[in-house]
Amino acid sequence: MNIARQLQRLALHEDINFLLTNRVPRAALTRFMGWFSRIRHPWVRGTSMAVWRAFTDLDLSEAKKTAFDSLHDCFVRELRPGLRPVDPRPRVLASPCDAIVGACGRIGDDAGAQVFQAKGFPYPLTDLLGSGARARALIDSLRGGHYVTLRLTSSMYHRFHAPAALTLEHVTYHSGDTWNVNPIALKRIERLFCKNERAALHARLDDGTPLLLVPVAAILVASMRLRAVDVALNAQYRGPHELPCNARYDKGEEMGWFEHGSTILVFTPQGFALCDGIETGHLIRMGEALLQRAPH
Repeated sequence: MNIARQLQRLALHEDINFLLTNRVPRAALTRFMGWFSRIRHPWVRGTSMAVWRAFTDLDLSEAKKTAFDSLHDCFVRELRPGLRPVDPRPRVLASPCDAIVGACGRIGDDAGAQVFQAKGFPYPLTDLLGSGARARALIDSLRGGHYVTLRLTSSMYHRFHAPAALTLEHVTYHSGDTWNVNPIALKRIERLFCKNERAALHARLDDGTPLLLVPVAAILVASMRLRAVDVALNAQYRGPHELPCNARYDKGEEMGWFEHGSTILVFTPQGFALCDGIETGHLIRMGEALLQRAPH
């Protein structure tokens, strides 16, 4: 077994992984990484990417660029055109990103609209979205619907796209912590998504159906960018947390990107169901079928 495989196995050891990624000064480490990853020096870039490759299965064969100015430049890379065909069926919601499916299922009918981050670890949408009038109205519309957790690993393509033709009507930014969001942490930290930095994207399909996407940041990646909001949403952001917008997207059109890997939570109201094969552990690519309208 080569050294890279040994390092990857070591990183997956639960206690070691949790210690290295969570029992550290997360905010300081994340700020440092944000600065360090943008250094445009060949030696820094080359060494950093070599270390990254040692711990992950990084594959850059699909990247639009063949050379990168910095580690950050590689993190936010675009893909060559045509590599992510989008499911054209109008009843289907496509995956907004490349990901591994985490918890998924039905949104609870209870007052908090309970969902799960991992088996045995529930959290209410009221904690995730807050108690404002806009959040309460959205939660009321989502009870009894479906949710999917989409986890992006550090080596994946980090941009996210519209799962259907839609209008992004409002963004609510929630500042927070930078816990790791991998399965190891999700089995140990209760209500983790509700603690981390995140943005609630209030969208509406062309027929008026509400759709909620929640990109959640994590350690080393407490920064996200949205095409509709011309600022970086991160710990240094000091602007308003309620950001009205009116941005129209076609199905598959890019909506934004993470500065590393993290998680996107997808929530639909009643009338949708998980597509065949969507279950915990399933590897999905942007554009593939994720949820579909139930037949009338």
